[in-house]
Amino acid sequence: MVKIALFMFVFIIFVFGFLYFWGINPGDITVYLTADQSITFPAPIILVTAILIGLLLGNGVHILSLGVASIGNWRRNRRHKKEEEIGVIYRNGVARLLSGDLKKARQLLQKALDRDARRIDTYLALGNVALQEGVPAQAIDFLLKARDLEPKSIEVLFKLATTYAETGRSGDAMDVYRELLANDSDNRKALRALRDLHIEQSEWQDALALQKRIVKAASSGPKSDSEKQQMLQLRYEVANQALAEENLEEASNTFRELLKQQADFTPARVSLGDAYRKMNRASDAAEVYQEGYRHQKRSVFLSRLEDLYMSAEDPSALLGFYRTQMQQDNTDLLLKLYLGRLCLRLEMVDEALEQLQAVESSGVNFRQLHLLLAEAYRRRRSIDDAMAEYQQALEIDSRLNLGFICDVCGAIHAEWNGRCTACGSWDSLSLPERQQIQDARPSEQKAIPHGQR
Repeated sequence: MVKIALFMFVFIIFVFGFLYFWGINPGDITVYLTADQSITFPAPIILVTAILIGLLLGNGVHILSLGVASIGNWRRNRRHKKEEEIGVIYRNGVARLLSGDLKKARQLLQKALDRDARRIDTYLALGNVALQEGVPAQAIDFLLKARDLEPKSIEVLFKLATTYAETGRSGDAMDVYRELLANDSDNRKALRALRDLHIEQSEWQDALALQKRIVKAASSGPKSDSEKQQMLQLRYEVANQALAEENLEEASNTFRELLKQQADFTPARVSLGDAYRKMNRASDAAEVYQEGYRHQKRSVFLSRLEDLYMSAEDPSALLGFYRTQMQQDNTDLLLKLYLGRLCLRLEMVDEALEQLQAVESSGVNFRQLHLLLAEAYRRRRSIDDAMAEYQQALEIDSRLNLGFICDVCGAIHAEWNGRCTACGSWDSLSLPERQQIQDARPSEQKAIPHGQR
C-alpha cells in the first residue's frame, strides 16, 4: 500500500507539473522527417516524450545488466556446485587409496576424472593407484597427461621423474629433471636428484658440474658442509677416472689438491700412490703409502705397501718398515697382523706365530685371523692346533651345526626360530644352501655286480 500511495503521489505531482509546463509553453515545435514531410507537436509533449524514452532506455539497460548478472551467477553457482561434488568424489577416492582399497579408489577417481578431465590432482592420484597396483606404464600415462595440462607444474614433473627412475628409465628421468631445471634453475631437490642419477651411471663429470651448482645454491644452508664434502668426493671420482684413462699428471695433481683440502681423505692418498706407481715412481708411492699409514692407521696402506714391495721382490724393505713402526708403537695390533701374514708368506713361521698370537691374545676374534693361525700351525706340523683354528674359522662346533639363514634379509642364525630377529620376517629361516640342494639332482647309481665291493 505504501508503494502504491507513493506512486500515486509522484504521478499526481508529474501531472500537475506537466500541465503547468504546458500552460506557460503554448507554442508548437515542427520536426521535419524529409524535405516534404514534417510533424508538429506541442513543446511539452516532445519534452515529456524525450524524458520517458530516456527513462525507458536507462531502465532497459539496467534490467538487461541485471539479467546478464543473474545468468552469470547461476552459471558460477552451478560450476561451484559441480566442483564441490567432484571434490567430494576425489577426496573419497584418495581416502580409499590411503586405506588400501585400490579397486574402489580407482573407480571413484576415474569418476571424478570423467566429470572434470582437467584436474591435475586426480591424474596424480590415479598415477599413485597404478603404481601400487604394479602397473607403472599406466602411472606414467596419467602423469604425462597431467604434464600436458600443466607443463611447468613442479609437483607433476617431480612425480613423473621419480616414477621414471623407479622403473629403471633413468634417461627419461634425467630429461624430466632437466625440463624442471629449465623452469627453476636453482631447485636443489631437482639438482640433487639429477646428480644422483649421474652418479648411478658413473657419469662423474656431469655429477660434479651439478654438485658445483648445488654448493653455490646451498652456500649458507644447513647442508653446506655435507655438500662440500660431496663435491670433494666427486672430484676424486673424476680424477680416479682420469687415472684409469692413463691421464696420470692430471689425476695426481687433483689427488694432491684434494689432500691439501682434506688431509685424512683416504681414497685420494691411496690413489695418489697408485698414480705414482703407474708413473714408475715407486719410491714416491711407498712414501705416500707409509705416510698414510702413520697418520691414519688404515689397513689399505699396508696392503698397498705389501703389493708394491713384493712385486719389486724387495720384502726386506717392507720388513724394515714394519719393524721400525713396531719400535715406535708396539701396541699396534693391525701392524702385528700384517707383519704376521708377511712372515707367513716368507716362511718365517715362528715370527708369524708370535705376531698372530699377540693379536689373538688381545681378544681379537675373526675368521681371517684364525685361518692365518691355522696355516702357521700347519706349517709347524702342529696339527691339533691347526684343526682347532680351522674349526674356529669355519665356526664348526662339536655337533657340526649347519646353522640357518633368513631368506628375506640374509641374517645368519645359529638356531632356528619362527621369526627372524633381524628383520622380523616370519617363517623365513632355512638352511643356507637349501635352494642349491633342492635344485640339485642325485647322480645315477650304477648297479654293483655280485661279488664286487
